[in-house]
Amino acid sequence: MDPSRDPNQNAAWQAARQWQERARQARPTQRASGFRLLLTWLAFGVMMIIGTIIGLFLLLIGWAMMPFVRHRMKKRMEQMRAENAQDIGSGFYAHTDPTHTGYAPTDRDSTRSQGATEFLEGDYEVKSGDHPKG
Repeated sequence: MDPSRDPNQNAAWQAARQWQERARQARPTQRASGFRLLLTWLAFGVMMIIGTIIGLFLLLIGWAMMPFVRHRMKKRMEQMRAENAQDIGSGFYAHTDPTHTGYAPTDRDSTRSQGATEFLEGDYEVKSGDHPKG
């Protein structure tokens, strides 16, 4: 008979038998397993309850902080808009002539007179007090 086929002399079979024997020894007795199972489920249940309470607490903290974060984001957006906005009233003559509208001639005005058309995109509304007196 081939020694590799003999279960008593094959190293793999011997290792498998040793593993089975260790598994039998590590297996708890029947009386202790019920008590351990009960303790395991109780510990799991307590951990689930504690985790749920911590999660709800963090959720409430998040909800309480939302108005503060919203206020901070609004301020940041206002600051970004102010940085990106163009000052309409600051023309060349605006600081010297208070009756001036802030319009200063530029190189574009010469192209406008040559027939080129320029459009400004956006929403515009006319306010009643802003019309120049003619």
